[in-house]
Amino acid sequence: MEASLITFTSFTPPSSSSTQILTLNRPTNPLSFSLPRHSTNQTRHYRGLKVSAAISRTKKEETVETVKQQLEDCYLLAGIKYKGFTVKQFQELRRSLPETSKLIVAKNTLVLKAIEGTSWEALKPCMKGMNVWLFVHSEEIPAAIKPYRDFQKEKKLEDNDFTGAVFEGKYYGPDEFKALETMPSRAEVYAKMLGLLQAPASSLVGTIQAPARELLMVLKAYVQKLEEQGGGGGQ
Repeated sequence: MEASLITFTSFTPPSSSSTQILTLNRPTNPLSFSLPRHSTNQTRHYRGLKVSAAISRTKKEETVETVKQQLEDCYLLAGIKYKGFTVKQFQELRRSLPETSKLIVAKNTLVLKAIEGTSWEALKPCMKGMNVWLFVHSEEIPAAIKPYRDFQKEKKLEDNDFTGAVFEGKYYGPDEFKALETMPSRAEVYAKMLGLLQAPASSLVGTIQAPARELLMVLKAYVQKLEEQGGGGGQ
């Protein structure tokens, strides 16, 4: 039997030139990574927002303090509908007011914060919409209201009426302003008192039967006059 020789082709591994090696670029420290950094513009924007918020808060605090200061020695605080006013009209209105009156533009929330816990808190019902606030530092209430009434009529600002007022702790709505506008002035009270002192007793009885508010004002003026006379005589 004839033997056959089986031969195997030798296997040669591929050369390095034909071998493909996959390499991964890894960081030296696998746990290290960097967070995205804000740009300079973003940083400035954030800082700008913080500054604006601080300024806004400061302005609000200053407004509340200004309102509180105006309430000192204030006889009447009234709200006027501000929406629709032009800058020119507002400036003209300010110039038309007497020195004893002050006009301030302030948000309802800030005014409400300033009057909270005081007798002026009765003004709450008119805390709606946009208001400009009239502070009257005089007992002559009709004389303080009249400049705005004249201005309102001249500029045809019928819609910009009084929204409410507080006088001696009492709230007056827009339909009750007639009572404030027709109050007797100090000169009229004095004249009436002098007339009463010279008139028969029947006139005094008639005055006593008058509305309590009017009688109170007359008596108050009379007492004040006596005090002034007493002080003058002692000098």
